[in-house]
Amino acid sequence: MIVLKEKNTPAGSEGKKEKQQKQSFQSDERFQGRVIELIGRTGARGEATQARVKVLTGFDKDKIIRRNIKGPVRVDDIIMMLETEMEAAPMHSGRNKKEREKVEK
Repeated sequence: MIVLKEKNTPAGSEGKKEKQQKQSFQSDERFQGRVIELIGRTGARGEATQARVKVLTGFDKDKIIRRNIKGPVRVDDIIMMLETEMEAAPMHSGRNKKEREKVEK
């Protein structure tokens, strides 16, 4: 990225135009979501909780997505998300293939 400085500005300070350019490239938008269901613990040591979250703001408003949440969380908590496009992978039941076939039959 090439940034042109005005001639009258000191070498160490930024001009107004330069500040506006930098802010336009940064996305500080956060999206709110309400936890509607806790699915279970996930991660190598169970450090995250997988939950179903209803998006309250943004482009995907009213969409229900699956998210991994680190830290304490309960149903009806409001969480802040950086993005709403990606969804967490579904949790596995922990059974091997043969055991799953027996349960399905």
